[in-house]
Amino acid sequence: METPLWQPTAERIAGTALEHFRLAASRVAGHALPDYQALWQWSIDHPAAFWSMVWDDGQVAGDKGAVSLMQPDAMPGARWFPQASLNFAENLLRNRDDSPAIIFSGEGKTEHTFSHRQLYDEVSRAAQALAAEGVQEGDRVAAMLPNLPETVIAMLATASLGAVWSSCSPDFGVEGALDRQGQLTPRVWLVSDGYLYNGRRIDLAGKAAAIAAGLTETTRIVVVPYSGGGSLPDARAIGWHDWLAPFAPGDIDFVRGPFDRPLYVLFSSGTTGKPKGIVHGQGGTLLQHLKEHRLHSDVRPGDRLFYFTTCGWMMWNWLVSGLAAGATLLLYDGSPFAERGRTLWDFFSRARGTHFGTSAKYLDAAAKLGLKPGERHILTALRVLMSTGSPLAPEGFDYVYQAIKPDLQLASISGGTDIVSCFALGCPVRPVWRGELQCRGLGMAVDVFDAEGRSLEHGKGELVCTRPFPSMPTGFWNDPDGSRYHAAYFARFPGVWSHGDWAERTPHDGLVIHGRSDATLNPGGVRIGTAEIYRQVEQIPEILESLAVGQRWQGDERVVLFVRLREGAVLDERLTELIRQRIREGASPRHVPAKIIVVPDLPRTLSGKLVELAVKRTIHDEPVDNLGALANPESLALFRHHPALTGRDA
Repeated sequence: METPLWQPTAERIAGTALEHFRLAASRVAGHALPDYQALWQWSIDHPAAFWSMVWDDGQVAGDKGAVSLMQPDAMPGARWFPQASLNFAENLLRNRDDSPAIIFSGEGKTEHTFSHRQLYDEVSRAAQALAAEGVQEGDRVAAMLPNLPETVIAMLATASLGAVWSSCSPDFGVEGALDRQGQLTPRVWLVSDGYLYNGRRIDLAGKAAAIAAGLTETTRIVVVPYSGGGSLPDARAIGWHDWLAPFAPGDIDFVRGPFDRPLYVLFSSGTTGKPKGIVHGQGGTLLQHLKEHRLHSDVRPGDRLFYFTTCGWMMWNWLVSGLAAGATLLLYDGSPFAERGRTLWDFFSRARGTHFGTSAKYLDAAAKLGLKPGERHILTALRVLMSTGSPLAPEGFDYVYQAIKPDLQLASISGGTDIVSCFALGCPVRPVWRGELQCRGLGMAVDVFDAEGRSLEHGKGELVCTRPFPSMPTGFWNDPDGSRYHAAYFARFPGVWSHGDWAERTPHDGLVIHGRSDATLNPGGVRIGTAEIYRQVEQIPEILESLAVGQRWQGDERVVLFVRLREGAVLDERLTELIRQRIREGASPRHVPAKIIVVPDLPRTLSGKLVELAVKRTIHDEPVDNLGALANPESLALFRHHPALTGRDA
């Protein structure tokens, strides 16, 4: 009989905010909501009451107004808290005591701690500096910064004024940065002098100068010192400390505004066209993150929340919101594998982290390297481990419980930049089952549809959301009629959000994500999720990672598998047959690739995700429109006109 990998104790369940919320919701509903499934169903059947409860549970600073939801059936078009007035930054800066708000560690062993009082004071100074530059409600402030405390300070200062924040990581190229931040015409742009990664110091002076030249409407450039890089030869440039020097800490005049006032512009990966600027409102972002931190992730006041992320990935925005739940933020900048992974885990252990967040790719790589953090570090405070970015294979679940800690909640989570939150995620009152996301998010009417738009209780299909939720984008940047926004999410199933994931519901009312539906393979007309192949292949020790695409071939489609091998490994007949056998037995004969090809590198985005669609376009000699979205665009040359796909051996 199948048993869960982890089961919360009755005592642990009783101590969660989710359990207290369930009991309170039962009183609001007027009848018992005996378990999570009942609470979830009530939350989607009564969205106005549910989200009003989330506001109250999170003790949101602001005026909620008398109405929680107008036009509840409009998808898109529902209006949340239309009478509300609030300020996002005010809700993250409510604590002004001397307990730690941010603990930062860089790969170069730089460490710094900000108390809540110090954080508030620095945000006060930065807000005054921005106001002196003329930044007002609705203006944009953009940044290309490492994951530093100064980045959090600048974002909160921007939000305190009612202005709009957008950031990318310093490994973006000139074109990639300008494709994103150039659209926004920011009044102020922040950039670091450099950063450290994998033992190297990277000077940003040259790249920053080229980007600055393209930001012709930007009136101030602020250079944040970090790695000791060169200065920026631009008359608009000023150092961070000089910029703040004229201003003394004081009470912040938080500019309150509507629930849907723009807070962030996040960008799609942009590998199939110019990146879309996705606009997120302050209220929806705040409520979703309060719900996900407090209820789903069991973040409690005083907890220490870590997520390995850059400022160009939405998980940075998600992480910073942990301040609203009373958490201390653990910020790390650098390679997660510096000193064979010891630097990162040393920091997390030393900081007594309670929540560790990362990507499925990191966990897979750590397993292949044989890292065993649980043996080498004191992780007694760790209660929750979160994984996202791509599906976490069942073997990844095994690795977490065997090599990191046997008694923790493993929350594989799935959502995206599009909603700056999750559709499916962790549930601290439910068991963890191998390979499954624990639950559909509260207030999120998540379902799986077949090609005709019918709900699937069993089987694989499109992940959809059938009812509005507060963190839907307020729109796309430079999309005045909403046509691009509608085409992105509502063209497939009218009135239903189609997210682009290939998913399956489980008997435990969890979910399994099988990959992106736009990367789904279709040999012989049978749709196959790429994650099903990766799960089998990447168990083989010789294989570091793999990427599968469909190639149009003789009136049909065939599966092509590209593999990157461990140093010294060779794709000989034995390994080729082992790959085919493993896929045939572990998945099905339909999953077995027609071609298996070794490549030295695979294309990935700047946040580390492999880009199947870029490879598919390349092997079909179709353009990849935005190479600036890739960390290694030169790798696509490995796939163009590959002789195994186009020559006599094809």
